[in-house]
Amino acid sequence: YFTYEIPGYKVQSRDILYIDIKILNTEGKIENILQGVNTYGQSYMQGEANQYLAGYPVDREGNILMPLFGKLKVADLTLSEIRELVQHKVDSVYNYAYTDVKLLSFRFTVLGEARNPGSFVNYNDYLTVLEAIGRAGGVGDYGRRDRVLVVRMTTGGSVTYRVNLRDKNILTSPAYFLMPNDVVIIEPEKHKIFNMNLPTVSFVITTVSSAITTTLLLINYFKK
Repeated sequence: YFTYEIPGYKVQSRDILYIDIKILNTEGKIENILQGVNTYGQSYMQGEANQYLAGYPVDREGNILMPLFGKLKVADLTLSEIRELVQHKVDSVYNYAYTDVKLLSFRFTVLGEARNPGSFVNYNDYLTVLEAIGRAGGVGDYGRRDRVLVVRMTTGGSVTYRVNLRDKNILTSPAYFLMPNDVVIIEPEKHKIFNMNLPTVSFVITTVSSAITTTLLLINYFKK
């Protein structure tokens, strides 16, 4: 039995935030005061271009620019802390307001011996390394489940973690829960090249053996 706590991701520059603010207007109807976001409707989450245009990017100084409130410092804050910050600003202007903050730029990459390697976007609040590999189709035929590398970018540089999918202690690893922009690399088996060429080698051996056998039979035939 393992107990774990989902780590809170701290927003960094170049992240993109989804911020939704709803209020109860004088007519008793719910109104979205961020009309620029509301314009995209249901297509908001369907493409990266819409996310970039309708989201709130974090600049190099760690700020976002919002209508009505101007610049807000959000770098090194968790999503819940940002929500409280925005909610405090909204409460100073509106009554009965609701604020929701989500991270749009939770991207991760799976490389190496995965069945469908590539870059993916996660729309949940958290993601495990097992789920990430599952999104990439699982470990391929020549992948090593005991040697998976997780590369993570931090403010102080890149950090790497080695995890073993066959070991239950993976549940206590700092790399079990992925962070945005993490890269998961599944290493290949040492004998991958030999295994891939095994059908060709078997064909060559079979062909040569057949040729030798045929030659010996012909030699014996002509000797008689």
